[in-house]
Amino acid sequence: MWRPRSARIATWPRLTRRGATLVIVGVLLLAVSLWFDLRDILVLAFVGIAMPAVAAAFVALRKPRLAVTRRFAPPVVSAGGSTKVSLVVKNRARRTFDGAHWRDRVPSGLTAPAEAILPAIGPHESMLPTGDDTVRVEYRLLTPRRGVYQIGPLRVGITDPFGLARVDRDVGTGREVAVTPRVTPLDAALGSAASVDGVLNGLQRRTHPNSDELIAREYRYGDPLRRVNWAATARRGELMVREEEQRGDPEVRIILDTTLSGRGKASAVRRDGDDRTHFGFELGVEVAASIGMHLLERGYRVRCDRVDDPERSILSEESGAGYRLPGGDRLLLEDLARLESPSRQSGARAESRAPTHAAAPRGREARMPGFAVLVDPDEHDARALVALRSTFEPAVVFATEGVAAGVVEALEKSDWRVVRVRRSADIGPAWSGTTVPARSGTTVPARSGGGGTSGGGAATPHRDGDGAVTADAS
Repeated sequence: MWRPRSARIATWPRLTRRGATLVIVGVLLLAVSLWFDLRDILVLAFVGIAMPAVAAAFVALRKPRLAVTRRFAPPVVSAGGSTKVSLVVKNRARRTFDGAHWRDRVPSGLTAPAEAILPAIGPHESMLPTGDDTVRVEYRLLTPRRGVYQIGPLRVGITDPFGLARVDRDVGTGREVAVTPRVTPLDAALGSAASVDGVLNGLQRRTHPNSDELIAREYRYGDPLRRVNWAATARRGELMVREEEQRGDPEVRIILDTTLSGRGKASAVRRDGDDRTHFGFELGVEVAASIGMHLLERGYRVRCDRVDDPERSILSEESGAGYRLPGGDRLLLEDLARLESPSRQSGARAESRAPTHAAAPRGREARMPGFAVLVDPDEHDARALVALRSTFEPAVVFATEGVAAGVVEALEKSDWRVVRVRRSADIGPAWSGTTVPARSGTTVPARSGGGGTSGGGAATPHRDGDGAVTADAS
């Protein structure tokens, strides 16, 4: 198989420090013997030059026949964690393989294991295997960032018996390890009532295809008094009304900003080495993962779509129908781990894109809860979300620091609830802040964010300079 020239050069034999020193001494002896006509020293000079050359030829012809099996424990790890990598190396040759060093190849951004001596491996055993032809080595791999990384192949360093030359050869194949985004525990009390205006989206189990159920919700201005549920009012201590809701499996939709198309306008402000966009994108993925896992655990079917193309799944063809338990939590995290961070030059300007056409609401999808996670959208993305507002109830936007004030204003005018998230510690309080009253004057009290990473205090919402609601933990 053809390999690039740089990769082929890396596998060429090279002299060690001892071999290079011997060559230098041999050259000096050769010069002295020729200058002073000392033929006895000439023999030592040729030996000093020939030995490293013979050693280089020896390691070049010595090709190991090894089979490598790599396992991860756990196979899927969260960002900031670690996994144990176990390597089983089996000798396929008829001779003992010893005197080698090993090091597993890892991509940039991960901590590579230090080079170590590979234990001697006996000859291959085909008749009566005793295990002498197999060794096991392990190391701990730290995973600071989300992504899918190729670990391996195993690099084996082979030297001659005198240590004059060395060659590095790749043995076996690599294997992928998925590093999922961090998941912030959210307030469990909001899992079955993720509402901003009193509309309950409780978990309903289908008992009959055409059966309806009368449920109680908070009283809103304009509700007829004949629908007041006095029993629920007495239990709750506040005015409650009856609302008919079709039994069925609850569904929620998460829209994630994966294009970062608004950064073209900020290119004059941000420098090439600025990492704010990358941080905001990773924060957005973490917000989507936390919300998705929280709602999956409470029986919702979760759909995850792009902000610029809501009718197409952002991750895989399988996710278009949504994630649900059992197994949906693992698939959601693995798909989010494979989501590539957009490059700085990949964002398209709003002027070059086609106008947005909103999809017509269909069935019970018209009133499903919707959560949009925005990193750096442009006006085109804002118009797309405004057109989709009628299909969501409730409709909440989690906006990172890169969202412009004009986009926030456009979303709030279309009755989207905008909650600011500036760091990972704000995810829990921001989720609790989705139950604060909207600008229309609905009085729904906020609840404490007991599961957030910011300490679990009560969430105090306020408006920042952009007009968005920010939930801070007191």
